[in-house]
Amino acid sequence: MKIDFAKYADGLVPAVIQDYTTNKVLMLGFMNDEALKKTEELGLVTFYSRSKNRLWTKGEESGNHLQLRQILVDCDNDTLLIKAEPKGPVCHTGADTCWSEKNHKDDFLYYLEDIIRLRRTSNDETSYVRKLFGKGINKIAQKVGEEAVEVVIEAKDVNQELFLNEAADLLFHYLILLQAKGSSLSEVIDVLKQRHQPK
Repeated sequence: MKIDFAKYADGLVPAVIQDYTTNKVLMLGFMNDEALKKTEELGLVTFYSRSKNRLWTKGEESGNHLQLRQILVDCDNDTLLIKAEPKGPVCHTGADTCWSEKNHKDDFLYYLEDIIRLRRTSNDETSYVRKLFGKGINKIAQKVGEEAVEVVIEAKDVNQELFLNEAADLLFHYLILLQAKGSSLSEVIDVLKQRHQPK
């Protein structure tokens, strides 16, 4: 990995920080050769801070470190992509990212929630989701019940593929039911977190 630190007058190259698990872009920092070596040595993402005029390991004050997982360099050898595991909020404001985006570990389910929301209000009359919402809460709740029964039936069988497909159907319709009730997956997760608190 050869990085062209001399390309820029200050000897710093941009370092895009990405969550290793979710692929969400977390922040942008700058590194010189010394910062990169320190990052590799510590296993913690370390930048050259232009405001402090020194090396700065992310989380050295807050404890919200970025655990190094992978370092990639772009095709021009002048920009780094650092894949890391965040140990807490990344932004100094307390947000998950410096763009105030949520960084959910199970991001696909939140993405699916957004798709359901879009389909619910779409003009596509062939949309299954839109049709189901059009039938009302009783039909949506009934559908969740039907899918739950099918999961139970498949759980007693030995076909893992059928079981997983029925489980996916149940989860999908459960997300629809949550939206029909004006709730969200994050609210359910909050309840589970509260229950998980030690007594």
